[in-house]
Amino acid sequence: MSVIRVVIADDSQVARDVLRDILSRDDDIEIVGEATNGREAVELAKRLAPQLITMDLNMPVMDGLSAIEEIMHSKGVPILVVSDRSDAQTAYQALEVGALEVMPKPTLEGADAERLVERVRLLAGVAVITRLRRRVTTSPPFITSPPLPAAPRGVPRDFQYVVAIACSTGGPQALVRLLRTLPAGFPAPIVIAQHISHGFINGMAQWLGSLCAMPVSVGQEGELLRPGHIYLSPSEQNLCVTPRHRFQLQPSPATVLYHPSCDVLLQSVAEVYGRDAIGIILTGMGRDGVNGIRAIFQAGGSTFAQDEASSVIYGMNQEAVKAGVVQHELPLDSLPDRLLRDVRGYLNSRPEPRA
Repeated sequence: MSVIRVVIADDSQVARDVLRDILSRDDDIEIVGEATNGREAVELAKRLAPQLITMDLNMPVMDGLSAIEEIMHSKGVPILVVSDRSDAQTAYQALEVGALEVMPKPTLEGADAERLVERVRLLAGVAVITRLRRRVTTSPPFITSPPLPAAPRGVPRDFQYVVAIACSTGGPQALVRLLRTLPAGFPAPIVIAQHISHGFINGMAQWLGSLCAMPVSVGQEGELLRPGHIYLSPSEQNLCVTPRHRFQLQPSPATVLYHPSCDVLLQSVAEVYGRDAIGIILTGMGRDGVNGIRAIFQAGGSTFAQDEASSVIYGMNQEAVKAGVVQHELPLDSLPDRLLRDVRGYLNSRPEPRA
């Protein structure tokens, strides 16, 4: 049995003790080094060649964000951000520069401790690439698109259809690449179920909103869906849509492994919008979202999946492809143009609704 070599980076002795205790319970994980600041983390990454680093964000000498960027510039290593929920927005900036996932600091017992071990085992096997340093830009590279045709008159809502996206591990990075190139006037709501730790969804919405032309928010009970908006499901409850084109929040079972539920959101979209639904399943582990994509497929909607080569984890998208419910499997960077092309063709081809 191969052993996963892990470096822990955190300036708190207590936090390091907790992480070490949790990760050392099983023989397949070995703590090979501990760093008390970002500079030490960079040095240990070079000297010890770990298979994964757990990284705090608020540290002296060099913060975690700078350390991640330095490590990914030198020689890419899988990095799991383990930080306070108050650092949520910074945590997503860490994903932008190369970290794979974020989660809160765990206690010795409970679901977070189990999830930490699971994530370390999963992410240690992910191939990461060495990155160029970030270039400072004044604004996101939004694409310039020709005007989109208006939806036919008589439709009892101010949009023709809904785009529903399911994603998990690697999802935030994939969402940025997909959504930041869509124009502000995109004529449909985009609803997203991204597996995420409790307490981080608002930070993700702020981070994603800073990089996209469309506004991004967390869906609220009773909120009316509007075109040109991106909505995220909260982690503590499952988001679904109603026939009145409003959001409804449903309880999420405490024992569920992944939250929020991709299936709940996508199945509700299929039930309400039928052939006016576009379902996209991106990178992530497990099978959540497969039943939702199937429901959209069976309702006559359009279904897409991110391909293996561009996925951090080719899991839930692979399961959907194997199930035969994905019409188009595409590289991530091809999805925005394809989505825009289908939107124009879809709106142009729709017949006038009957009176």
